[in-house]
Amino acid sequence: MLDDLKYIHQKDREDAIGVAERQCSQLTTEFDVSDVHSANILNVVYAGMGGSAIPALLVKSWPTLTVPLEIVRDYDLPFYVGAQTLCIVASYSGNTEETISALAQAEAKGAQIIVIASGGKLEQLAKDKGHPFLKIPKAEQPRYAVFSMFRATVDILAKAGLVQAEDLPGQFEAAATHVTEASKAWRPEVPIKDNPAKQLAQELMGKSVVIYASTSLFAAAYKWKIDCNENAKQVAWCSQLPEFNHNEFIGWSEQPRQKPYAVVDLRSNLDHPRTQKRFEVSERLLSGMRPAPHVVAVQGSTRLEQLIWAVTFGDFVTLYLAFLNGLDPAPVDLVEKFKVELDK
Repeated sequence: MLDDLKYIHQKDREDAIGVAERQCSQLTTEFDVSDVHSANILNVVYAGMGGSAIPALLVKSWPTLTVPLEIVRDYDLPFYVGAQTLCIVASYSGNTEETISALAQAEAKGAQIIVIASGGKLEQLAKDKGHPFLKIPKAEQPRYAVFSMFRATVDILAKAGLVQAEDLPGQFEAAATHVTEASKAWRPEVPIKDNPAKQLAQELMGKSVVIYASTSLFAAAYKWKIDCNENAKQVAWCSQLPEFNHNEFIGWSEQPRQKPYAVVDLRSNLDHPRTQKRFEVSERLLSGMRPAPHVVAVQGSTRLEQLIWAVTFGDFVTLYLAFLNGLDPAPVDLVEKFKVELDK
């Protein structure tokens, strides 16, 4: 099935696989941050939901920030937000109600505000209130614009003087080149026998998917979770080590006895040595108690390269999983129905 290009084309009506192939180019597009002016920033709060929150998760791993960053996936901002808070309000659609609520609170608290969106109500609010606004290029779904929003967020933080890193554009370019080359092996025209993304998708079919990663790669694990949910319409969750070994680890030892799960470990040679050992010891001690993990050895010489590689590989895997499930990966009709019901 996955080697039938005609079948894939029929299911992939919005060319999600093409987006996955091209998305690294989003990393090399610089945003105009000339209107970004900030002073005496003590902390950053990023308000965003779903796929629009993933850029901030990526930022928590790379680059290094000089102030704390908190991600808010809710209607309400933390009590401490004030005049020395940089509040980045991000919604791909520009119409996310929780994010619009967060913007109103940021204004009431006197925070320094920057808005990221492709349009919608947030664009109009930013223009009406005079907030700096970064416009994200159009994409079929928010999860397909993650790298654009990631680049926009990093450009904002760099302009605000909150990043410890040199040659950010060069690092983005290197990561994009590395992953674009690697992804050639995952394209639809590459047969299953030579295509690790297709092979892993076959292993995940019909199971609840559990993705584990280190804290540094958790953003990638979370993107895999979202993509399993939205691309493949399949239940998934994710967690991170070392926290896993303090609670969830023991949960695998007993109930439920029948475990219709597929476990994916995103492992990195850049992880803390003790975390690398935790993966190995966990696999050995849980042998026979949970499905053996599918170990994905994340590729890249830098943290950024590995993050982008892991996210992109997950995109391909979950798109192929959607095709195996007989589905078009792009639409999220139930989410749209939920929004309608919520407004009744």
